Amino acid sequence: MARETRNTRKKRVGESTKKGGKLKYIPLGGLGQIGKNLHVFEYEDSILVVDCGLMFPDDEMLGIDFVIPDISYLVENKEKIVGIVVTHGHEDHIGGLPFALKKISAPLYGTKLTLGMVGNKLAEWAPELNPDYREIQAGDVVELGPFKVRFIAVCHSIPDGVGLAIGTPVGTVVHTGDFKLDPTPIDGRLTEYDAFSEEGKKGVLLLLSDSTNVERPGFTESERVLSGTLDKIFRQYRSKRIVIASFASNLHRVQQVVDCAARFNRKVAFVGRSMVKNVELARTLGYLHVDDKIIVDMEDISSVPSSSLVVMTTGSQGEPFSGLVLMSRGEHRVISLSDKDVVALFATPIPGNE
Repeated sequence: MARETRNTRKKRVGESTKKGGKLKYIPLGGLGQIGKNLHVFEYEDSILVVDCGLMFPDDEMLGIDFVIPDISYLVENKEKIVGIVVTHGHEDHIGGLPFALKKISAPLYGTKLTLGMVGNKLAEWAPELNPDYREIQAGDVVELGPFKVRFIAVCHSIPDGVGLAIGTPVGTVVHTGDFKLDPTPIDGRLTEYDAFSEEGKKGVLLLLSDSTNVERPGFTESERVLSGTLDKIFRQYRSKRIVIASFASNLHRVQQVVDCAARFNRKVAFVGRSMVKNVELARTLGYLHVDDKIIVDMEDISSVPSSSLVVMTTGSQGEPFSGLVLMSRGEHRVISLSDKDVVALFATPIPGNE
């Protein structure tokens, strides 16, 4: 683990003054990089924090597991913090919370799934913490000191994400959150374009927009196109065990694999700690629908014929100790890959992981 310091990072601060007050925007991470998202909005004696993520190290950061933001400024001004808002449950937006919440405290706002994932993260890294969780839904408006936060539904590769319209005494800041413009999302939860349009018509002081892959031409296809790919794989390799690697947080993709397995009368085994945890959480909260009859415990897969099994695992990014990588090395305690398997990677490499 590493933390950026003020000496190694050039801090950029945006300020806007109107009606005698001053609004500061202080990005402590997440701009010009993939990961470590942490945005601070300060108006007079009140601070609003948006997200607190981690970043995975580059090849030159030997011995470092992950990087978290420098929160010295927040610690120095912790009495001013009126709330922490989390836009969605990806590591680069929540992964720093177990460490930050040991030093700062404020009500923590997020949707049901997002707060559930935060809870899992804290249980792993800081089980002694018991934050003041405040569950919200898209469409809610919450007043936090001088900030009036409107939560707007956005599609992303994880369910239950939100963008924010943050009303302040000097104007509105729109923070899109991470988004994927999918016209036919698996869960039917569309990005609320009308809400963003409405904020635009009223006037926006500052727009903070997701720009991942903006340099790539074209449009991102709907998540639903994978259904046809899965169907083709299952038909083509009827006699083989199918091993699919994906992000553990991409529950829409997990749902499609489960649905396809059911259509082809295959059992599903979930492999990888984060995969198992996220599936369990999502099922409990109603974000993933899986019939108990098709789930097989990893320890019992030897009892299932290869032609009747799908293994859903982590490791799509080549993480050294992920399920797929351990299988490929012959180091997994239960599963070894052979010529009786077909492996499919259902994830695009994160920029920097190529």
